[in-house]
Amino acid sequence: MSAAIPRIMGILNVTPDSFSDGGRHADPVAAGLALHEAGADMVDVGGESTRPGAAPVPLDEELRRTIPVVAALAKAGVPVSIDTMKAEVMRRAVEAGAVMLNDVSALQADAASRGVAAACSADVVLMHMPGNPQTMQQLAQYDDPVAEVLAHLSDRIAAAEAAGIARGRLIADPGIGFGKGAEHNLAILRQLEDFHALGVPLLLGASRKSVIPAIVGPTPAAERLPGSLALALRGAEAGVAWLRVHDVAATRQALRVWAAIRR
Repeated sequence: MSAAIPRIMGILNVTPDSFSDGGRHADPVAAGLALHEAGADMVDVGGESTRPGAAPVPLDEELRRTIPVVAALAKAGVPVSIDTMKAEVMRRAVEAGAVMLNDVSALQADAASRGVAAACSADVVLMHMPGNPQTMQQLAQYDDPVAEVLAHLSDRIAAAEAAGIARGRLIADPGIGFGKGAEHNLAILRQLEDFHALGVPLLLGASRKSVIPAIVGPTPAAERLPGSLALALRGAEAGVAWLRVHDVAATRQALRVWAAIRR
């Protein structure tokens, strides 16, 4: 049986406070180029941490952090996505060469974001998150997490289409770790195939997430590669189109071996 290999989105956080790699990149452009050379099909540039409880970043600061990096990577021929909830950051990033908008709020945090997305040709990732990064873990209450996340994403897809964003540009992300406890995350991971009912490609962002120490015990984020690879292979098994990961080379190798076995 042949198997489609998911594309890899490499995570490039140009922030001082992201949960895993905040403040790690002295030269973010070089780090982004390294991700691409390691096998990332897309480099996802983010200038505002969305870890639980993270404080919002002022617009000017987020622009200062991200736009020069987006422009430099795009000029070097690297496909770039912008991880932001702000319409102006989206607009400026697209002008600088970004080809994908990755919004953890699914175009809800900024009223202007749907218009910006509709006016450009970039693909758009719509993620499930209740509330915002400051409140999401207090809102992690579900009777049926799979059904409720599916319903939310279906509503966000409909809202995006109503705003003039073609369905063919949309990607859905169930939001592992965003406003979800360990059992909610595991339920979604067990039933990932159900999310194909949305009718758009799927993105799984589970790299180094808290679901790993919830299973194996306390483990620093930088030491969660084995668990991250297990989650990536679960995503591949479920047919996701994109995997958003920190460890690009290791994920690429794991996927190639998995695909060869499945061939």
